[in-house]
Amino acid sequence: MRPTESTPSLSQLGELIRIAGGILDDASARFREGLGAPSAVSKGRRDFATALDLELEETIGGALREQTGIPVLGEEFGRADAPSGGDRPELLWVLDPIDGTMNYSAGLPMAGILLGLLHDSEPVAGLTWLPMLGERFSAVTGGPLLRNGEPQQPLARADLREAIVAFGSFNLDSTGHYPGEYRQQVIGEISRVSSRLRLQGSTGADLAYTAAGALGAAISFGHHVWDHAAGAALVRAAGGIVTDLHGNDWQAGSPSLLAASPGVHEQLLGIFQKVNAASGYEGSNE
Repeated sequence: MRPTESTPSLSQLGELIRIAGGILDDASARFREGLGAPSAVSKGRRDFATALDLELEETIGGALREQTGIPVLGEEFGRADAPSGGDRPELLWVLDPIDGTMNYSAGLPMAGILLGLLHDSEPVAGLTWLPMLGERFSAVTGGPLLRNGEPQQPLARADLREAIVAFGSFNLDSTGHYPGEYRQQVIGEISRVSSRLRLQGSTGADLAYTAAGALGAAISFGHHVWDHAAGAALVRAAGGIVTDLHGNDWQAGSPSLLAASPGVHEQLLGIFQKVNAASGYEGSNE
């Protein structure tokens, strides 16, 4: 199925999700077989890829290109093709073959395959497969969220006091756009309202379960589009809100991600604004 119009229709998106889901189903057995795979390629401090990351990206990416005619940006091989500037493709698959690699390599089941579809940098479809847990989440723009093929109820308005909040990563010595001390302040302030904080080691799983309503929110201080595209589509389809940490709508190129149920999102955004004002942190509002 190869979309011919600039903006894909709902029926086209549905067909693309059907094709992509079949490809991920085919890859799931290999994913399960490789649980516990050791590090094969260093990607910098505290980050690595397994040989299976590389294998799955080639297998899944090749099948997607062949069956849909849409280019694929993969975490391991495709960085040079990331959406930027005026020459990006209108439609682009974004693939993370093993999200939660540290969990996966350690033999922990909280890891999965993430596949998002971008249209001009906006997520219009997403698939998150968690093979070790027997969970499959998918959605297209407009919803509904599908969990193992079954439509889910839209997210209801919720309160942060009753919500479980997941964080993508935390290290006090981390530097970069959101340094460790800033993250510590944020976590501390959120814990004053909700003590139900989780660090599960898989951004994709965090976002999928936020879309399903099991989590009230997921916070990621990272900027990698392959970590976020699929989950952003799922949460929005479920009726949640997805922005960066400054309240700007999330899209490819955003410096961070805040996804939450209505109500919880506003409360969390208020906490970020409070921390920013108290610490003098300016960050980026782009």
